[in-house]
Amino acid sequence: MDYETVRAEDFGRSLSGLGLNLLVRDVCGLASFLCDVFGMQSHRQSADFAILTYGDQLFQLHADHTYHSHPLPSLLPEAGPRGGGIEIRLYETDPDMAAELATAHAHGAVVLQPPTDKPHGLRECVILCENGYAWVPSRRLAEEEVAQVG
Repeated sequence: MDYETVRAEDFGRSLSGLGLNLLVRDVCGLASFLCDVFGMQSHRQSADFAILTYGDQLFQLHADHTYHSHPLPSLLPEAGPRGGGIEIRLYETDPDMAAELATAHAHGAVVLQPPTDKPHGLRECVILCENGYAWVPSRRLAEEEVAQVG
């Protein structure tokens, strides 16, 4: 499917499985952050909407005002973080590189937890974007790395 030219109704009817839509204050800003830090691809990007791909995974960004007739925006805070309690995990993304890129990025991301080897077999970090969503890039630990985790 060509995400740049697909009609909205065809795109909508093609979706299946689990979908992720994030309401954001600045679609272009978050899309830039996700592409720069995590190597995602942005499609059909505008101030209102973007389709993002991470490998073969797909999700969408929507500007707050595009949900004008939806009940969800009434629950969002005017300022501060929005995504409390959710982690968006990006398996097979180097957490060291992502933390470095997030620190250098101009969109206000904060590395909440630096890259750390975890007992569940992953090296991961936690990066909070300016919208308050926790992005967790991670990679699998090699057997010898797992043995060293205390």
